[in-house]
Amino acid sequence: MSTLYIRLLSKAAADRLDEPGQLDCAYALVNDGGGIQREGTSVLADMRAVIAQSQRVTLLLAASDVTLLRIRVPPLSAARLRTALPNMLEEKLMTDPAECVIVAGATADGLRTVAVVQRAWLERLVHLFSGLGASHLSAIPAQLCVPHQTGVVSAVILEHAADLELVIRLNEQDGFGIAVLPDQAVSALQETLQTLCAVVPQAPIALYLTPSSVPACQALLEDGQHDRITLFADNWLRWVTAARGVTLNLMSGLGAAGGSGLNWQPWRWAIGLAVVALLVNVTALNVEWLRMKREANGLQGSMIQTYKTAYPKETAIIDPVVQMRQKIAAAQRASGQAAPDDFTSLLAAFSEAWNSVMQGGQSLVIAGIEYHDRGLLIKLKPDAQPPLDQIKAALAQRQLSLSQQNAGVWQIRSSK
Repeated sequence: MSTLYIRLLSKAAADRLDEPGQLDCAYALVNDGGGIQREGTSVLADMRAVIAQSQRVTLLLAASDVTLLRIRVPPLSAARLRTALPNMLEEKLMTDPAECVIVAGATADGLRTVAVVQRAWLERLVHLFSGLGASHLSAIPAQLCVPHQTGVVSAVILEHAADLELVIRLNEQDGFGIAVLPDQAVSALQETLQTLCAVVPQAPIALYLTPSSVPACQALLEDGQHDRITLFADNWLRWVTAARGVTLNLMSGLGAAGGSGLNWQPWRWAIGLAVVALLVNVTALNVEWLRMKREANGLQGSMIQTYKTAYPKETAIIDPVVQMRQKIAAAQRASGQAAPDDFTSLLAAFSEAWNSVMQGGQSLVIAGIEYHDRGLLIKLKPDAQPPLDQIKAALAQRQLSLSQQNAGVWQIRSSK
């Protein structure tokens, strides 16, 4: 999985640009093993392809834009600590905590590292990089990506045109950045060195610069500074090695807007095919439903026409099938033919079924027989235990159904 590291300029430098896409950035594309596949400097607008192709994009926010604080915090859960931090830092910040993203980091020596950055700037970056196709976007403080040695203050001078930024890492958990705006370009490096010595007056310093600036900086060191300040040629491998150990992700303070969502770009063809398949199936179902509805309407019209032909004087036709059955049953009764649900028909069929199972012992079991709602109600004696399953089978052979209304009461109906 490739990771694209982008070292951003400060917000102040970005605000001077007319177009956000013209922001100059140093970048490095790193593989899983930490090897650098590609590095360079480019404006964001020209990096769309490499940003979209990278599985992860990690922004190294300018040290001057991120404030790191070391504070004591009570033992709170992550959710409660997130709620309490703005109130705890209100007196330490020069701006409204509500306008900032505040993220808590690791604890060391009883103090918790807390990173603070302007919410508007972070949201602006999320919008910008999401528009360039970035996925799994994270942001970490640049000062924590400077190589660190125990007992030594690490510093990096980042150059951009005439402007310089001094990034200082005091220890493993703390650091800051200073934007240096020199009066003249020729004196920029000297003024940056003076600023560094003023900020770190005594401790030994490991200073990292671009390889081309090392000789010039070496010549500018004053007497006594050669022993205290050691110069190194800066390279991306140092930044990547340190950045991979940073767990403090400022994007987590933005929640779902942090841009760490799933990259849908590789799935666009599969999603498109799924949508097309869904549309085809829905269309086919609608066509089939319309066809069946037309068949049902045609069948309904045919039954109504048949009913009207058989009974031309009938005006109210609601359910032609039920009404036809009623007419046929009425005609059978009128002609003297017993209907399947008449009392005599039901009783005769029940008697046959009962005798076939009980062999004529009905007087010992049945307490009474009644006829209600086109069905027989058979009342059994309290202690009677006739073979229910056998009787149901015998009744089914004669197109009768048996259901128990309650204990000791059977209802017999015609199944025709």
